[in-house]
Amino acid sequence: MKLSVYIAKRYLFAKKSRNAINIISAVSVAGVTVGTMALIIILSVFNGLEQMVSKIFNTFDPELEITAAEGKVFVPDPSKLAALSSLKGVAVYTLTLEENALLMYEEKQYIATVKGVDDNFDDVTGIDSAMTDDIKYNLRSPGGSPLAVVGAGVANYLGLNINFIAQLEIWVPKRTGSVNLDPEKAFIKKYITPSGIFRVEQEHDSKYVYLPLDFARSVFEYEMEVSTIEIKTSDPDNTESLQAAIIKLFGPDYVVKNRFQQQEIFYKVMRSERLAIFIILTLILLIASFNIIGSLTMLIIEKERDIEILKSLGADNALIRKIFIFEGWLISIIGAVAGIALGFIICWIQQRFGIIKLAGDSLIMDSYPVVLKLKDFIIVPVTVLLIGFWAAWYPVRYLTRKYLLKN
Repeated sequence: MKLSVYIAKRYLFAKKSRNAINIISAVSVAGVTVGTMALIIILSVFNGLEQMVSKIFNTFDPELEITAAEGKVFVPDPSKLAALSSLKGVAVYTLTLEENALLMYEEKQYIATVKGVDDNFDDVTGIDSAMTDDIKYNLRSPGGSPLAVVGAGVANYLGLNINFIAQLEIWVPKRTGSVNLDPEKAFIKKYITPSGIFRVEQEHDSKYVYLPLDFARSVFEYEMEVSTIEIKTSDPDNTESLQAAIIKLFGPDYVVKNRFQQQEIFYKVMRSERLAIFIILTLILLIASFNIIGSLTMLIIEKERDIEILKSLGADNALIRKIFIFEGWLISIIGAVAGIALGFIICWIQQRFGIIKLAGDSLIMDSYPVVLKLKDFIIVPVTVLLIGFWAAWYPVRYLTRKYLLKN
């Protein structure tokens, strides 16, 4: 083994009689380096984007969510709520009611999703950390009057300013009563004072307005109904077992989802994109490895006399094949090491200085997020070395047969 590796290194670094072989070998190393570096960078960027999006979703998506299996709303059973509070692992829960409504502010109109929430909502979610202008999250005035917290996108469209005394109008079609062409009689109209603006992500900011639960029920003509029960756990690591316990408690008439299931389509699409990008870059790396085949082909042809000398000195066929296989593998190893090093350096620079910026000003960060994970630094070199071994094994097996079998 040591002899074959030693000769392979000499063949790789020694000057050849044909300069083209040196050039092709250098191109082979460069191709593997660039492919490896690209894999490390792309996977790290996907890690960062997934973490960033998860952070956005985690601001408002509860760890567990209970909804009705059929219909939009349901009346929660007090006995089940009491049992839910006593379940081990449940830190706090909140009741919410969600419907679409027409908003009017002075002369502007906007259709948004109005979400009524109870006093525990800020404990379950991270809305208090998303408030702008250092204004605290608050749905009640000192006198007990209801207040609204509005998404930044909604506020921008309506030209809403919390420093003004103008109130926000909420228009909702009546659920009860006969059809009436008179808007004043066909709609319920309520006034509420905006108390703050939150900013998380453009789509969410342009969709939601938060109100006190009792006020939302009066707007939508509900009494005790809710849309969801949102739960914060005391131990996120035991979410799966707690979810099973809640499913057993509430029965088949309810659906209990964790954070992944609440955004299941998005996470599946993101993972599919990550896999697709990995496969595409691996195929590009495979194409780049054809340079290794060309380099070894020319080297074997050039070293025909050396093969004869080695055989006359007692080298068997297996040793000679190992020499050229190790040379091809050395090209992959050098390229993989260099690519990993360059990928790590580039990712570290992006993490440290944020050179490449994200488009838009409504995200929680202004530069492309990058997260380095150990598994990527294991999967990528293994993939590169497997491709490199194949690229070396095939030409060696095919071409050396000509020179080994004739002796």
